[in-house]
Amino acid sequence: MAGKKLTSSAAFYDVDGTLISANIVHAFAYYAMNQPTLAGSLFKTARTVLSLPVFWAADKVSRKFFNELFYRYYRGVSEDRLVVLAEEMFEEVIKPSLYPGAIDLIEESRRAGCRQVLISGGLDFCVWPLARYLKMDDFIANRLEFSGGYATGQLEKPLVAGATKAVIIRDYAAKHGLDLSKCWAYSDSYSDYPMLAVVGRPTAVNPDLRLRAVARSYDWPVIHLN
Repeated sequence: MAGKKLTSSAAFYDVDGTLISANIVHAFAYYAMNQPTLAGSLFKTARTVLSLPVFWAADKVSRKFFNELFYRYYRGVSEDRLVVLAEEMFEEVIKPSLYPGAIDLIEESRRAGCRQVLISGGLDFCVWPLARYLKMDDFIANRLEFSGGYATGQLEKPLVAGATKAVIIRDYAAKHGLDLSKCWAYSDSYSDYPMLAVVGRPTAVNPDLRLRAVARSYDWPVIHLN
């Protein structure tokens, strides 16, 4: 969804933990609990719960490794079902988890004339309803690979995570004629340090302990939306 507004600056927002309290594990859990059959729902839900320690450990290794491991759990799921349930999930999970101060933050940035862009490690069909609701000019998200209408468990390139977010933002700025020194970026996680460092106006939002320490050392603004 590309905006037509001409501007030299943009505001890039991470999503999970920054604008909303939910995350991609919540999204997968929603799909797991909404299988076509009760037995399927019970099996998928139990599998998700048992996998939580694995997800936690993978995320500690690297966000890229976590994403590659996590999205394997989507293997075999119908593309049509994922897209249809994404709208329901937005209403039941994503929208209620929006932080109280998120809309005010976005409106303040919009009034400043910034192009509004979500950049998320979530899946595109999950991020799209949120981008639409927040009236974003654009969004960037991970995309599942499908074969014959079913997910392969692999992500299309580039993977939207960690240091790759900085590369994506740099390429996006070049494509749209943006001055990175005048751009903003918002994130809650130390894994997004490269994304924050690539712009001239980084802000730590609801930061984890490591990002809070980095923000303090660089004198970056720290805000809390929750």
